[in-house]
Amino acid sequence: MFSPNLPLFLFFFFLFGNQTSLTEFILLGFGTVPKLQIFLFLLFLVIYIVTMAGNILIVVLVVTDQHLHTPMYFFLGNLSCLETCYTTTILPRMMSSLLTGDRTISIGSCITQFYFASFLAATECYLLAVMSYDRYLAICKPLQYATIMNGSFCLQLAAGSWINGLLALIIIFSLMLQLTFCGANEIDHFFCESTQIINLYCNDIYQVELVITIVAALFTLLPFALTVTSYVCIISTILRIPSTSGRQKAFSTCSSHLIVVTIFYGTLIIVYLLPKPNTLRDLNKVFSVFYTILTPMANPFIYSLINKEIKGALRKLTEGKCYNGVCPV
Repeated sequence: MFSPNLPLFLFFFFLFGNQTSLTEFILLGFGTVPKLQIFLFLLFLVIYIVTMAGNILIVVLVVTDQHLHTPMYFFLGNLSCLETCYTTTILPRMMSSLLTGDRTISIGSCITQFYFASFLAATECYLLAVMSYDRYLAICKPLQYATIMNGSFCLQLAAGSWINGLLALIIIFSLMLQLTFCGANEIDHFFCESTQIINLYCNDIYQVELVITIVAALFTLLPFALTVTSYVCIISTILRIPSTSGRQKAFSTCSSHLIVVTIFYGTLIIVYLLPKPNTLRDLNKVFSVFYTILTPMANPFIYSLINKEIKGALRKLTEGKCYNGVCPV
């Protein structure tokens, strides 16, 4: 079950407890068919185990193998760490509901889950943009790459991604504090998603919805535009490489990242920025599964299965060639 730390739980409960007589919400999830619930529990349990194992392994390899102490793998380690936290924010609570049939969640737990899910999603948007910029410099400006992407600049880019995620949340959160919950307490989703939560407020939520749309655009479309621009330049540069082997090697270093970007940004834009006809509204939960559950699981496979450096680091780790937590080059 999703279990926030006590200080945050008490903080959110204090803030929202005075705004409503409600003490809990009901997450409707994926329905109430018993056989479907058990199947989904087993499915998501496997996904959670694979996601955690894969992303933690990536972090371990990046930390221990000196050959992976480069900007590209530094950002990949950040992404895997983020995906580990993101998955843990959502899946354990959902699996508990599927297993026990208890779909209730306290207001404090719900708001805390919303806090971390929103923060981590916004952070991932910018982190993916940073990773695309890193590939742009490596392929389009190789002679300047080492100078630009020094350790200090890499730390600034990574820290900026996390800070941007926090900033996005603070803007929305400050507005939500001014609203009051009504009697309705059902959330038609498998986690405490922002657009579902604001529908439970008594106040006129037009301003909050507008701000959420603007923030979603700034923290989704802007990094998405930066990513697309980077890849247009990358593809243009790759096509000018004379040798076929050179083009294949250059493309292999960024194709995996492009797959992740397409799935993550695509589903986010569909859920938060496109108009919501009835058909699309009904599919929102399905699209949400992609960016909250499937993308974190896919990342380790996408980055490792076609990546010689990651496979080499894993081979050295499994063959016992790492001493005192460090794998030699």
